[in-house]
Amino acid sequence: MDPDQTQKATFQRAMSFLQNGDAKMTEEICANALAERPDDANFLCLSGRALLMLGRFDTAEERLNNAIEIYPEFPRPHVVLGEMHLKQGLLERATQDLQRAVDLGDPDPNTQAKLGKVLMLLGDRGAARQAVEESMRLDPARRQLAEAFELEQTGKGEEAEKIYRDILAADPENVDALRLLAWIASSQEQHADAEILLKRALELAPDFGRALADLVVNQVEQEKTVEALTYANRMVRIAADNPDSYLLLGNARSAAGDYAGAIDAYKESLKLAPENIGALSGLAHNLKTLGHQDDAIATYRICIRINPFFTQTYWSLANLKTFRFTDNELSSIEQLLNHPDIPVNSQVHIYNTLGLAYEERDDFDRAFDSFRKCNEIKRTEEYYDPIATEDLHDRTIEVFDRDFVNQKSKTRKLGVRPIFIVGLPRSGSTLLEQILASHSLVEGTHELSDLGRIIQKIPGNLKVQGRFPGILTNVDASGFDQLGQEYLERTRKYRSGLRYFTDKNPNNFAQVGLVHLILPEAVIINARRHPLDSCLGSYKQLFAKGQPFSYDLTDLAEYYVQYDRLMDHWNEVLPGKVLDVRYEDVVDDLDTQVRRILDHCELPFEEQCLRFHETDRAVQTASSEQVRRPIYSSSVNLWRNYEQHLQPTIDILTPILRDLPGADRPDSFKS
Repeated sequence: MDPDQTQKATFQRAMSFLQNGDAKMTEEICANALAERPDDANFLCLSGRALLMLGRFDTAEERLNNAIEIYPEFPRPHVVLGEMHLKQGLLERATQDLQRAVDLGDPDPNTQAKLGKVLMLLGDRGAARQAVEESMRLDPARRQLAEAFELEQTGKGEEAEKIYRDILAADPENVDALRLLAWIASSQEQHADAEILLKRALELAPDFGRALADLVVNQVEQEKTVEALTYANRMVRIAADNPDSYLLLGNARSAAGDYAGAIDAYKESLKLAPENIGALSGLAHNLKTLGHQDDAIATYRICIRINPFFTQTYWSLANLKTFRFTDNELSSIEQLLNHPDIPVNSQVHIYNTLGLAYEERDDFDRAFDSFRKCNEIKRTEEYYDPIATEDLHDRTIEVFDRDFVNQKSKTRKLGVRPIFIVGLPRSGSTLLEQILASHSLVEGTHELSDLGRIIQKIPGNLKVQGRFPGILTNVDASGFDQLGQEYLERTRKYRSGLRYFTDKNPNNFAQVGLVHLILPEAVIINARRHPLDSCLGSYKQLFAKGQPFSYDLTDLAEYYVQYDRLMDHWNEVLPGKVLDVRYEDVVDDLDTQVRRILDHCELPFEEQCLRFHETDRAVQTASSEQVRRPIYSSSVNLWRNYEQHLQPTIDILTPILRDLPGADRPDSFKS
C-alpha cells in the first residue's frame, strides 16, 4: 500500500478510537505514527485532543505548540488549545487561542460558538453576541435551532418540532436538530422514537456528549439497562473530567440493580463536584436501598445544607417512614411554602412531607390536610379514566372465563418458578416479598415491569390484531409458550440462578389469568389489607409513576372496587391458584402466615423467614426501612385516625365494608 494511504488509514483508525472514547488507544497510535513522521500536523492535533481527554495537559500543549511551530497558518491546533485552556479555567488564554483560529480562517462555525461561550464567561456580552452571530451566519441552521429552542421553552412544542424537521429535511446530518427533536419525542413519552434519533446523532458525532447523556436517560426510562450502562461507560471514557458523566453512570447502575456500583460512581462524581445535588441525592437513595440508613440520612442532610430548596430531599427523608424531623426542621419546611418562587413540583414534595411529619406527631387532621393539598396538585398532572379501567376489567372477565383458561392451559416444566405478589399498593406486598426473599431458595427482585411490556408488544410479536385482552383469543398454546419464555428471558438479568424468584408488581393483579396461561407453574399471592387502610396508604404515597388513580379518594375507592371484583373472578375461574394473605393476619400471627405462604409456594419451612428483618438485601420501595424492622402493629387500622376525612371512600366501599366483621367497620355504620 502507498505510504500516504497507510498513514491515512492509521489516522482514521486512531480517530475511530477517539470517537468511541478510547483516548488511551488513540494516543498510542498517534505516538507510533509521530515516531515515523514527527511533523504530521493532523497526528499532532489528534494526539493533543487525546491527551486533553486523558488530562495530560502539559504533553498536549507541547504537541499542539509543535504543530503550530511547523504549520503556523493551521487553525486546528489553536482550537484544541482553546478547549484545553477552557477546561483548565484559563479563560483569557482560551479566548486568545480561539480568536487566533478564527483569524486564521477556521471555517467551522463551532469555533465561533466556543469563542462566544468563553467571552460570555468573561462577561464580555457584546463580543460574545458578535461571535455567536458569526457562528449563525456561517451555519444558518444554528439560528433556526435557537428560535426553535426558544419556542419549545415557551410551550410551543409543535412549532419547534416543525423547525427541527425542516432543518433535517435540508440537512439530515444536523446532529443538534436530531437531539432536540428526540427531546420533544421523549417529552411526549415516545421513547423508542427518541432513541432512534439519538443513536443516529451519535453515528454522525460519536463524542456528542449531550446526545450520549440523553440516550442514557432514555434507555433507563425504557429499562434497557444493559444498553444504558454501555453508553454511560462510553460517556465516562469521553468526558472523564465531567462530574455528570459519573452521575449518569451511577443512575444507570442503580437502574440495573448494581447499587454498590452506583454508590461508587456517585462518589467519583462528588470528587469532581462535591456539591453536586444530583450525585448526593443518588448516593443517599442507593445507601437507603442497601439499608445504610444512617449514612443515607447524613447525605440527605448535606443536600439540605447545600440547597434547602431541593425539596425532594425532605420528601426522601419523610418517605423513609422511620425518620422524624426535629421541630426546627419541620418549621423550616413549613416556611418554604411561603416563598414566592416555590415551584408546583416542590409544593407537592413539601405537602406530602408535612403530611407524613404531622402523622408521626399524631396530628392527623393537619396531616390529612397536607395530603389533600399534595394530591389536589398531583391529580391535575395525572390522567386517569375510571370508566376505561372498568371497561378493561369487563373485557378481561369476559375473555378469561373458565372454559378459556382451562382450554388454553398446559402443564409445562420451566425449571424456574416466578412468585407473583399482586394486590394494591401499600398493602403489605413488600413485607411478603421480604419474607420470601429470606428463604434460601428464593431470589427477591423488585417491582418488575416486564409483564406489562410484553403485553404491549403482543400484536407485533404474535402477529395478531385487535386490542388487549380480546386478541388473546387468537393465540394458541405455542403463542402462550412464547410469551412465557419471553418473560423468563427478560427477567433473567434480575436473577442469579435460584429456582424461585419474586415479581412484586402490584398491578399484575389484572393479569392473573394471563400469568396462568403463559407460566403455568407460577405462584400467585394476593396481598390484601383492610380496604380503608389500603386506600389511605396509597393516598398518602407519592408514586414515581404508574398509579394515577391514587391521588383522589373517589378514584381510589372505585379502583378498589374493580380490584376486588377482578380478584373474586380469578378465585372463581382459577380456584386455589391465588393465595390471599391479609396484612393484619401477618401482623397478628406471623408464624402461621409464613407457613401458609411457604406451603402455597411448595417451599420447605425455614426459620429465617420469621426473621425477615435480618435479611440483607436491596429494597427499593417506600417500605424499604419498615421491612428491616421486626413485625409491628402501628399501621393496622391507621384509617381510624382519618375516618372523618374518608367519607367519599367509605360511601363507595360500603358494600365491601359491610361484609367485614363488626370491629373492622367504620364507626359511621353504627349510627
